Amino acid sequence: MSNQRESTMNPDLTRYHRQMLLPGFGERGQRKLLDSTALLLGCGALGCVAANMLARAGVGHLRIVDRDFIEMTNLQRQVLFDEQDVADGIPKAVAAKRKLARINSQVKVTAVVDDINYRNIEPLADGVDIFIDGLDNFETRYLVNDLAVKKGTPYMYGGAVGTVGMAYAIRPNADDSKATPCLRCLFEQAPPPGASATCDTAGVIGPVVAMIANFQVNEALKILTGNIGRVNPTLLNIDLWTNSFMQLKVAHARDDGDCPCCKRNQFDYLEGKAGSSSTSLCGRNAVQLVHRQQVDHIDFEAIAARLQEHGPVTTNEFMLRANINEDGKDYELTVFEDGRAIIKGTSDMSVARGVYSKYIGS
Repeated sequence: MSNQRESTMNPDLTRYHRQMLLPGFGERGQRKLLDSTALLLGCGALGCVAANMLARAGVGHLRIVDRDFIEMTNLQRQVLFDEQDVADGIPKAVAAKRKLARINSQVKVTAVVDDINYRNIEPLADGVDIFIDGLDNFETRYLVNDLAVKKGTPYMYGGAVGTVGMAYAIRPNADDSKATPCLRCLFEQAPPPGASATCDTAGVIGPVVAMIANFQVNEALKILTGNIGRVNPTLLNIDLWTNSFMQLKVAHARDDGDCPCCKRNQFDYLEGKAGSSSTSLCGRNAVQLVHRQQVDHIDFEAIAARLQEHGPVTTNEFMLRANINEDGKDYELTVFEDGRAIIKGTSDMSVARGVYSKYIGS
């Protein structure tokens, strides 16, 4: 574990008494937690629940990275925030740090307001013992997965949209008999732009977020306290609206496939060879996003159907154009058949990527 808690060598462990009673936990496990650092990638719905529970459990250092600001529509499920945070207009990572400081002063919280990309993810992950997924797109998840495999760092994958959620504890240590498949073993390719729903187009129910994030934290606590044998080996898949709960056996996915990441050590996303690149269009107050990998097909009609309630949408065989009002600001989103997109109304690449992720997806 990384040594992040030198200033609190003998902290008062009273608040952790109930979890220290658990089998395999005890004072030894608690002190391991206090000496651990977790990187929370995103502080939206999943990230808020995870940060809250990790801080209360006593994970010594939480490094929270998020590019976004708090909006009123977040409050239905993002449990660290309130109406005053919306009025103050502060970034999610900063608001989370303030709230967590009032929950557990023994925990160090570092707030980073930035877009996670291949240029900054390695410094952000320096000294980190575990990655917690609070992301909203597969491109960045593949980036995190690359780094997890490269460094052998456990990665708690999670995702929730609508009433459906998935989670899996990835342990990509090839020298360990309990090593798991990586994310690209399970999902070989990201869905094409617009193929999968997002919270902003399909909605999301708060309880499914809480269940997935708590599963992620539960598995993280097992790993950080050394209870490796208790880690769930299956992929959790739930749909709260249809009362469906499945645990999918995926342990052989690595052996059965030819994963370019964990089998061939090709880190295309981490090296900037895959994913999308962004360019500010001079004089146009617009940003262009370009996919480095080939996009075979985009269903403009399906995307249009999801976006119509957010503003006017027009399509033809070559492109889709939508006018969207996001937090009081107007954007024009144009998506082309090769996956390229132009977001007009901002020259900030982070803002443009956020708009694209919310309304188009991966």
